[in-house]
Amino acid sequence: MTDDRLAIQERVAELRREIEYHNERYYTLDAPEISDAEYDALMNELRALEARYPELQSPDSPTQRVGGKLSEKFREVEHRLPMLSLANAFSEEQLRAWYARATRLAGRELEGFVIEPKVDGLAVSLWYEDGRFTLGLTRGDGVVGEDVTANLRTVRSVPRRLPDGAPSPLEVRGEVYLTRRAFERINEERARAGLPLYLNPRNTAAGSLRQLDPNITAQRPLAIMIYQVGWHDGALPRSHWETLELLRKLGFPTNPANQRCSSFEEAVELTRAWEQRREALDYEADGVVIKIDDLDVQRELGAVGREPRWAIAYKFPPIQVTTRLLNIGINVGRTGSLNPFAELEPVQVAGVTIKLAALHNEDDIRRKDIRIGDWVMVQRAGEVIPQVIGPIPSRRTGEEREFRMPSACPVCGAPVVKPEGEAMSRCTNSLGCPAQRYERLKHYVSRGAMDIETIGEKLAAALMRAGLVHDVADLYSLTRDALLPLDRMGEKSAQNVIDNVAASKDRPLARLIFALGIRHVGSQVAELLARRFRSLDALMAAGVEEIDAIEGIGTKIAESVVEFFATPENRAVIEKLRQAGVRMEDEDHATRDGLPLAGLTFVVTGRLERYSRLQIEEHIRELGGEVVDGVSKKTSYVVVGAEPGSKARRAEQLKLPTLDEAGFEALVRERSGQK
Repeated sequence: MTDDRLAIQERVAELRREIEYHNERYYTLDAPEISDAEYDALMNELRALEARYPELQSPDSPTQRVGGKLSEKFREVEHRLPMLSLANAFSEEQLRAWYARATRLAGRELEGFVIEPKVDGLAVSLWYEDGRFTLGLTRGDGVVGEDVTANLRTVRSVPRRLPDGAPSPLEVRGEVYLTRRAFERINEERARAGLPLYLNPRNTAAGSLRQLDPNITAQRPLAIMIYQVGWHDGALPRSHWETLELLRKLGFPTNPANQRCSSFEEAVELTRAWEQRREALDYEADGVVIKIDDLDVQRELGAVGREPRWAIAYKFPPIQVTTRLLNIGINVGRTGSLNPFAELEPVQVAGVTIKLAALHNEDDIRRKDIRIGDWVMVQRAGEVIPQVIGPIPSRRTGEEREFRMPSACPVCGAPVVKPEGEAMSRCTNSLGCPAQRYERLKHYVSRGAMDIETIGEKLAAALMRAGLVHDVADLYSLTRDALLPLDRMGEKSAQNVIDNVAASKDRPLARLIFALGIRHVGSQVAELLARRFRSLDALMAAGVEEIDAIEGIGTKIAESVVEFFATPENRAVIEKLRQAGVRMEDEDHATRDGLPLAGLTFVVTGRLERYSRLQIEEHIRELGGEVVDGVSKKTSYVVVGAEPGSKARRAEQLKLPTLDEAGFEALVRERSGQK
């Protein structure tokens, strides 16, 4: 290598180090040492050298944060550990109720908490292999995220390399956001260009990260704050606070406003303080997160559904505005429910124009005495759909009208009934009502169900209008020639629809059960039913008592399931699905019944020595057993580790068999026929 070439190589390395240093000063430490112009000069010099000497280019270079070829769509990747959503508390009373539940489950008073301002951005997962950033995902639905690696590489505060000795593999989780200043600067530029202004930082950040062209993302001054370690290999500190310190030392930007406190009362005081000074933050924050600091306690408490028991988000009081209620409309759901909604005079709430809002049900309207023509209070507290809180009676003129639920379905004209003990009125034309059929079709093709991504709301409506789809099974009879006459449907689009429909035939049994739209059966209940019965035929043949015996399923759900499959029209649709080749049993249906722990239900509590919580739960499932969260009479065994909480006491009260790790392994050997 010539002296000139060596000097160039050294200059490239020097530029990269210098730029990464200034990235840290600007994004992590908030203490820049050079101006934007000086920073740009360094970056431009590096780009010029890499363009002149392509052999010196590297995926780790700061210049690679910009660029990347266009993608047709984002790849979906399953999270190794689900990205859980936090439960919310909207009052100090609810906050104290969360603490009371946590202490009751742990069986002792809890000490040590971490308070973190809740950055209003987009949650992401970052993966590092051998110290290199290799994969970036959005939260997605918590189980599956979108691969936005190319876009995250353009976020300067995302470390590209970690120091030697960093855990590998390592997954960290954080929030991508825009500062208030960055958001204002973007809107100033858009105003000068005559473009429409963006409404709020959170949506702007989320939209920026989901651009198909990383060059567009690179033009937005996105930042990130890391708040948690996800999947990892190797030991971590015993506390969340120490883990945050480790993340900071590894080069991850963490929130400098995070605070550690020793008692719950101190945590409450800090929460009150943040409520008063949230506007001092340089980013939008819609609350604070309170986390139990001890990671062993976190593992012991676990999660319920998709919400960890060891953390809660205290939401700041929502922004409320007043506007006129112009009318009350009705949506008909897939189960026939008549869902009232408010049609409002347009009003701005937290930067968003609101025209529609939720009204829950007829009883809620009566209870709040909401009348058409009222001035009403509207609340937007992070929900996708705002809510009408109540009327302002003092502003009434006497021209307001009381709302009456229609006696006939507004879509099909069929009689409306309100079953005893239920809050919702329902259209009685379950099979013929176009609105119900449309909603069932939308549900069937949705992401959590059969995931037929090329069929959205507009195409679903078009298929029904054209008479091509009467029930969900008709999707599998669609042909390309039948689709081509539809509006904006080309040959490629039509073929994509056919291919996506065909691919859905092999979805897991739980997806199919959920997609059928059985009343009261959500995705988690569908999973329980699929694991218990293994085939749709076995589920269809089950009675109420057999379904009710499943832990996590009550009588109301069991009766709904049996009623659904007893309806001849529903069975006819299922038969059409069968003839179309839709899979109706788990792939392991024939073998699971012979597994050692088949038919047994386990609860795990306490800290284990030979297994992590995740490892033993996966092992139980691999051996055919079920793992549930709560102890009940239906529980077969409770596996108890060190420092168990209330679950062990509950097992003792119910006189359930308990096992330590050695006892669990002995049970597995015994049921496997081993000595």
